[in-house]
Amino acid sequence: MDRGTSRWIRRTSLLSAALAAVALTAACGDNTSTGSSQPKGSGSPLTSAPSTAPSTGAALNISDDLAKQICDMLRPQLSDWRVQGPTLGKIAFNATVLQWATQNGFLLQLPGDRGVVDRVTTKSCSDVRDQTLSALEIPNMAAGLVAG
Repeated sequence: MDRGTSRWIRRTSLLSAALAAVALTAACGDNTSTGSSQPKGSGSPLTSAPSTAPSTGAALNISDDLAKQICDMLRPQLSDWRVQGPTLGKIAFNATVLQWATQNGFLLQLPGDRGVVDRVTTKSCSDVRDQTLSALEIPNMAAGLVAG
């Protein structure tokens, strides 16, 4: 299998997982949790000012390590999103954010605080945030996420 085919197979698998996660999140309805909302990871929590992005729940506290992780996940995809355009880019963006939230245990809280990606990337990698907004043609990161 050539490298290009392998890349599309990985993206198709990731997209399928993302769509399943979105469906699961939507089916859950009430996003309240009796457990801790603190995601896995070490480092100090991110305590930036609230985002202007829509938020319907309590703000998630994201460690510096997890902030670096989402930046590192978004950065290599920027050139693909510029080529693919905003429609396909938004699908991949959603898949990446859902993967990040799933890996770190706060997938069910994400729909209640979609602005978390804006807060995290503004503080940790504003260059990646700006390039993402430009490539996906969105006013803020929350606007690029599927509403839960």
